Amino acid sequence: MAKIVMDNYCSPEKLVGMKEAIGSASGNTAILNIPDAESLARVLSAGVRGTVSDPRLEVTYEPNYVPAVPQQMPPLPPEQLVAVLQTSIKLDILEGNIGYLRIDHILGEEVADKIGALLLELVWSKILPTSALIFDLRYTGSGDVSGLPYIVSYFTQAEPAVHIDSIYDRKSNTTTKLMSLSTLLGERYGTSKPLIILTSKNTNGIAEDVAYCLKNLKRATIVGEKTAGGSVKIDKIKVGDTDFYVTVPTAKSINPITGSTWEVVGVSPDVEVNAEDALATAIKIVQLRAQVPAVVEGAAALIASNYAFEDVGTAVAAKLKGLQAIGAFNMVVSKTDLETKLTAVLEYLSGGKSLKTTSNTPALPPMNYSPEMYIDLIKVSFQTNVFENNIGYLRFDMFGDFEEVKAIAQIIVEHVWNNVVNTDAMIVDLRNNIGGPTTAIAGFCSYFFDGDKQIVLDKLYDRTTGETTELVTLPELTGTRYGSKKSLIILTSPATAGAGEEFVYIMKKLGRAMIVGETTSGSSHPAKTFQIGESDYFLSIPTVHSDTSAGPAWEGAGISPHIPVSASKALDAALAILNKHMAGQK
Repeated sequence: MAKIVMDNYCSPEKLVGMKEAIGSASGNTAILNIPDAESLARVLSAGVRGTVSDPRLEVTYEPNYVPAVPQQMPPLPPEQLVAVLQTSIKLDILEGNIGYLRIDHILGEEVADKIGALLLELVWSKILPTSALIFDLRYTGSGDVSGLPYIVSYFTQAEPAVHIDSIYDRKSNTTTKLMSLSTLLGERYGTSKPLIILTSKNTNGIAEDVAYCLKNLKRATIVGEKTAGGSVKIDKIKVGDTDFYVTVPTAKSINPITGSTWEVVGVSPDVEVNAEDALATAIKIVQLRAQVPAVVEGAAALIASNYAFEDVGTAVAAKLKGLQAIGAFNMVVSKTDLETKLTAVLEYLSGGKSLKTTSNTPALPPMNYSPEMYIDLIKVSFQTNVFENNIGYLRFDMFGDFEEVKAIAQIIVEHVWNNVVNTDAMIVDLRNNIGGPTTAIAGFCSYFFDGDKQIVLDKLYDRTTGETTELVTLPELTGTRYGSKKSLIILTSPATAGAGEEFVYIMKKLGRAMIVGETTSGSSHPAKTFQIGESDYFLSIPTVHSDTSAGPAWEGAGISPHIPVSASKALDAALAILNKHMAGQK
């Protein structure tokens, strides 16, 4: 038994220590007390499996065992061949021109050569015109490895040849490379049409190899259950002249892409569902993929027409269509999957995080707050303090919409602004300010300038209307101005985004504030939501950008600080600067 395992097991590197284990077992007299052959076989199986860690190794006692004789394809007349094929292969054309093909046994090279013409006529000629194929291997538990290149080749290109699999045979100590075939009977299905493979826990052996190869070639999506974890080749070898047999895997599959195998561990599906739900799930995936070209084309058109920077929008749209043409979205399996991939591509192409897919969530209705509730909300939303040397501190983490802020401006002034307006210098902390609407920016900026003249803060270009709007200081404010003379420092971090960046950009550009901290996010003005055609997909597209007449604004690149320090140390650095300044004045 030991010699059979040592000479035939497919992974000799795992046999390290096997000889020592055999020697130890041979000296164990307790084995002589085992009462019957079946019990002995079970004990020996446990010992071998424990040493090699392979559940496929098995010792059995079978006095009546008759070796199976490989089935040969008998010389049948055409009508009987047709009948045989119809019982082992199921074919259907589903709604939407989706092909469905079920094969319960993977035919080997010899059989395929004999009946290839018939397969072409009865099966393949009907599959070829379909728009997508669902290949059902849920019931496939047997097959011949020589049929693997035939199946895989119908879903790859003729040239160049693709290394599909490598089979190591222990008995001959040889490794055979299985390559895709350059010549096939009939046409190939191609590489672009969707291919879904259905699997179950009963999918075994060579069917697993088919699924594993096509999955790792990125040619097929696996839907269903994790497969059985069988073997390329299992032999049952008689132990001498006894009735004991050793079942041992004598060959193994080594995938050239993963360097690993599906044997024992099985093939994990891309989309895991119960086997009985796999077909319905596959149909949904195919239907989704049929929508993808229109969704991508629609997204490209919207970006080209509406993205704030026209040259960037045009370039992004062209590259997006190019990626669609080469199949970048061919393997999506759900609406969420498509949205995630599309967002990742758009963020990469645009160099920002504002161009992305989004949901069309309706805005919440306005809340009817009482004055007391507004006061509590404002106290939570704003933080104020007055440090040594009468240095004011103001922190808020989001800008509000002008109309909403206008309604509660007096409350904000009384409970927030009045806490810091009479200080001799101020620190505005935007390190955690994630943006929000920019409609209130002009009003907030105005507090830090004198009211005797109007100042142009920025010029905003709206791509959707083609109009440029000047952002100017307001002549009248609810609270007292801080004015243009007192020192102002703004704290920033990579989290500072959107409207927060617009405020920082204006104050830095006009020389009104010193910026301390880290470079800001480099996001964009608030984006608008666009529906992609008549679909239920939506895009968030930045349509407005700041004045670029004097060079690039803050979108994309962010705003670099005057004094670069880590965000965590920015407040201490700002206080040190202002305290030194105050001391100098005294």
